Amino acid sequence: MGRTARKTESPDLGMLAARLLFSLQSELFRRGAELGFGDLRPQYGAVLAYLDEEGSRQTELTRLAGRNKQTIGAILDELEKLGYVSRVPDPADRRARLIVPTARGREWMDLSDGIVADIERRHSAELGAATYAAFRETLQAITEA
Repeated sequence: MGRTARKTESPDLGMLAARLLFSLQSELFRRGAELGFGDLRPQYGAVLAYLDEEGSRQTELTRLAGRNKQTIGAILDELEKLGYVSRVPDPADRRARLIVPTARGREWMDLSDGIVADIERRHSAELGAATYAAFRETLQAITEA
């Protein structure tokens, strides 16, 4: 059996994780576009998934997203141009800047949280609450290891 057939028949953990991520992103951004957020792209999730309503430092977003500083900086530049975030002085440290969601950014954050919760409810209903809870617990244990 060739590698392609093997990987198709029995995908490895990376492939399964990627399929899960791409499936969630596809539905999230498709539904978001239908509701007026067609200017967002999946890569923006590296910032928007971790952004706090009261603001976050770029260094923290970089750490949480597991991306490099340049990548997060480029995403922030694009999100700022699109009107989803702004950079403001950090009141706790005048040398630092906070990335703060705009009203449109907060609207997306609320909407996306609801869409993801809906996707999770659907999977829970399909698998059964106990199975889905065990899946999430196991996935979290693997990804935190």
